Amino acid sequence: MTPTTTTIDSHIQANLERSLSEISTLCAQPSVSARGEGVRECSAIVETLFQQYGLRTQIVETGGQPVVLGFLEGASPRRLMCYNHYDVQPPEPLDKWTTPPFTPTIRDGALYARGARDDKGEIVCRLAAIDAVRDAHGGTLPCSIVMVAEGEEEIGSPHMKDFVLQNLALLRCDGAIWEEGGTDESGRHRMPLGARGILAVELSVETMARDAHSGGAHILPNAAWRLVRALNTLKDGDERILIDGFYERAWPPSDLDRQLLALQPDPTEMLRAETGVKTFLGGMSGPALNKAVFNPTCTIEGITTGYQGAGFKTVIPARASAKLDFRLVMEQDPEDIFAKLRRHLDAQGFEDVKAEWLGAMWPTKAAPDDPLVVLATRAAEEVYGKPSSLIPTAGGSSPIYAFSRPLSIPVITAGIGNMQNRQHAPDEFVRIADFVNGTRHVARIMEGFAGL
Repeated sequence: MTPTTTTIDSHIQANLERSLSEISTLCAQPSVSARGEGVRECSAIVETLFQQYGLRTQIVETGGQPVVLGFLEGASPRRLMCYNHYDVQPPEPLDKWTTPPFTPTIRDGALYARGARDDKGEIVCRLAAIDAVRDAHGGTLPCSIVMVAEGEEEIGSPHMKDFVLQNLALLRCDGAIWEEGGTDESGRHRMPLGARGILAVELSVETMARDAHSGGAHILPNAAWRLVRALNTLKDGDERILIDGFYERAWPPSDLDRQLLALQPDPTEMLRAETGVKTFLGGMSGPALNKAVFNPTCTIEGITTGYQGAGFKTVIPARASAKLDFRLVMEQDPEDIFAKLRRHLDAQGFEDVKAEWLGAMWPTKAAPDDPLVVLATRAAEEVYGKPSSLIPTAGGSSPIYAFSRPLSIPVITAGIGNMQNRQHAPDEFVRIADFVNGTRHVARIMEGFAGL
């Protein structure tokens, strides 16, 4: 460590009680975006908190919940964005919480509350890092900062894409730290470098004006069977998606991606323990399970049709629907895939099957050798005492694309989490030691960013 980083670390530790109090204040305010509960009230608390740290603030309306922006000019015009969100998941089931979800409680070295980890603790982590670096540099940050806190992440960030496109000048930056971030089970900094895209679709078909008696099944068209036959055209028995042109733009893993994948632990036993699955698709096991994240997917999420109550009902369903999602890899475009899905259904004789666009996110990925990635991994090794675990891309999807694509910036993760934080579940918590280390990590990134 340098004298500067020693000063930074001391400042973070000396102001820890303030940070924990600020996390508690945020977490005490419910902000459940799925129900619209307390979200705007929480945005006001976030704005006040930004101002207390000397940031110039601006509230931007989106058509949904507001985005809180905070700006701080540094010695360098190079600007680092910190993206976070102030909304949370619903707290249910309430009876599974040891203490009430919106009554922050510290016990056994951790702070328990809904949002403690995801994502209110991360907001405070960024502010505490700003304060520590600024203090170590005589009151001026080495780089400029723009803080972005949205209120709809937990419902898929439906307004983020348009928000960014409409505010490119405000959001101008040279790189970003995303929400999330932290360590794996071994205490290593764990950093996914990207996320897959997603296309969510509902297929539906109506064959009659109303359900009919199944005694007429020899002459009346069954919507359930019609939909099942349409779904059966989408994939073969080897899980290959049969939509014409589906794979033509899908990027395979690069040589560097393969090198990073080879460093990941074998997830076979962990996945078996979590899911109860004995055999994975295609007989995969070992390293192949890690590499499979580069496989685009087509998943049936649910099917709704006919009678589903107790006993049985002799009915021919008049309507059937299914919700699907496609996980997409780099260079696949949800809009392109949706158009190809429509053409596929028509070509297979299913012009009557409607396809409704439900939502989408685009794939995104930072290069493993990008200077910001290198800075984050170097800083993490200093903080955690172990080399970072770089994951070429995550299996899920994220609104990272809304920022990385139009702003042409690399995006990394650094934060306060671990693999057991119970985010989205009862007794969500953040370990105080993880908060301290995550803040130390973010502070080092802020300190070094101007020099990239």
